[in-house]
Parts: sequence; C-alpha cells; structure tokens
Amino acid sequence: MNEEYGFEAIGTQWLITTQKPVDSAARAAVAGLIAEYDAALSRFRPDSVLGALGGGAGTVILPGYTAGLFQLFDRLETLTGGRLNPLVGGSLEQLGYGPGYRLQPQGPAVAAPPWRSAATWRPVHGPAGGVELVLERPATVDVGAAGKGQLVDLVWELLVFRGYASVVVDAGSDMRHSGAAGVRVALEHPYDSTQAIGVVEVSGRALCASAASRRTWGEGLHHVLDASTGRPVDAVAATWVLAPDAMTADGLATALFLTDPSLLAAEFDFDYVRMFSDGRAQYSPAMAGVLFS
Repeated sequence: MNEEYGFEAIGTQWLITTQKPVDSAARAAVAGLIAEYDAALSRFRPDSVLGALGGGAGTVILPGYTAGLFQLFDRLETLTGGRLNPLVGGSLEQLGYGPGYRLQPQGPAVAAPPWRSAATWRPVHGPAGGVELVLERPATVDVGAAGKGQLVDLVWELLVFRGYASVVVDAGSDMRHSGAAGVRVALEHPYDSTQAIGVVEVSGRALCASAASRRTWGEGLHHVLDASTGRPVDAVAATWVLAPDAMTADGLATALFLTDPSLLAAEFDFDYVRMFSDGRAQYSPAMAGVLFS
C-alpha cells in the first residue's frame, strides 16, 4: 500500500492508506459519512440529533447503524457491572468536559443513570428505518467509548464496498486493516508520546487504544470515567485491543479500564495489553511477544 490521504475530522487526524488512489467521489462519500455521524451523535453540538435533547428526557430517531452500537453498550454495561455506560455524558460535563470546553469542574462528580433502566431503544421498521432512542429521565448520551471505532468501521466498509480491497483506516488511536500485507504499529507510551512500549502487527483486524493521558484538563481529570461514580479511573493508564472490528476493539479498550479481561473474554474474541498507572503491564497470551523488555 502506498497511496495515502489525510484530513482532520471530529477533532482527530485521519489517514487512509490504499493500494490505488481514492477517487474524488469516494473521498466525498467519506466526508459525507463522517459529517452525518457527527450530526447525529455528537454531544458537543447543540444542533446534533442527540444534542437537541439538551440533557433532558425525550425521544430521537437515529441512523440504523446505531443499533449495533447500542447492542455493544448493552453487553458492556452488564460485563462491567454498570461501570461502562453511554449516559456518562452528564458526568463528563459536570467535570468540565462538555460543549464549550469549560474544562473546569462544575461541582462534585456525579454517577450516570443506569443505561438500560433510563434509556430504551428499538429499530424502526419502514421506508425511513433508523433507531428510536427514548430517554426516560434527563441524561446526556456520550458514545465516545466505542463511537469513533464504529465510525472507522463505517468508513472502512464504504471504501471496501467501492472496490478498495486493501485499506487501512486510521483515526488517531483507532484503526482497521484489510489486505494481504499487515502493518506494524507502535504502542505509544501513555506518559511519553515519543516512546513506545512495544510493536504489534495488525492484519485483517482492528487495533484500538485508549489512554487516560489522551484527553486531560486538570489534575486527575480525564475522559475515562467510572459511570457508577462519575469519577475518572486512576488504576489503569492505557489499553490496546485487537479485535475483528474497530467498534468492538474501541469498546473493549474502554471496558478494560473498568473490569477484568477474563470477564470480557467470556463473550468477546480479542487480544489486549493493559498498562497500569504504576507501570505494570497485563496482556493476553497472543500479545506476549509485542512488548519491549
């Protein structure tokens, strides 16, 4: 693969690599898909479909692909004992990470409402299709635990459908690969972006990473929260997950901040590295050779 084009979208630098140049029509389709996703699911935009709820109760109709995202959230909420929850948006805003980027806590941390008791969703059948999401009580949805990974999948699927057989879609810490030749990816040290703790080969799978250091705005304040308390997680510093698709890898990378890998492995096929705040590393057997000694 030697054809690349990059751009910035949803606050992330994207790089798409293919064997043949991506034509202008495909590039326009990629840009349109990302814009559609942001317009539907961004909690930072008051004009998005979710933003229109304004943190209150109500009903919205979302694109059909959100059914897969909500199914994943259903499973991860159960496996983490409620600690991973897409209604954590209000907790993030309370800590200052919300529209307008105040980056100043508005008060003490607050727990998120339980996902499956405060929200219900169902596919909408008919010509328009979509997914109906009903918030039974005031809450703010944040899909960040797996949403960027899903968007990587959607862009990858669009390009493969258009005939680009060898594709790498890389959106910051989330990527998906297809093609005969794999790619080697450094696992960035969470405390020093100029260093790596290891190198992994990605071939026909997705690799997603999550790090407490990625989005910080104060002492002990970052974007990975325990939804049951509303507080940032402090025991884990970074995670990396290899899985069949980026949405799953992204969700599991977040879940590894909140629960033991063995609980997730009971339902998901994945490989992982988890680095704790004290520098220790935990990893699945297949990842044993990727870390530097």
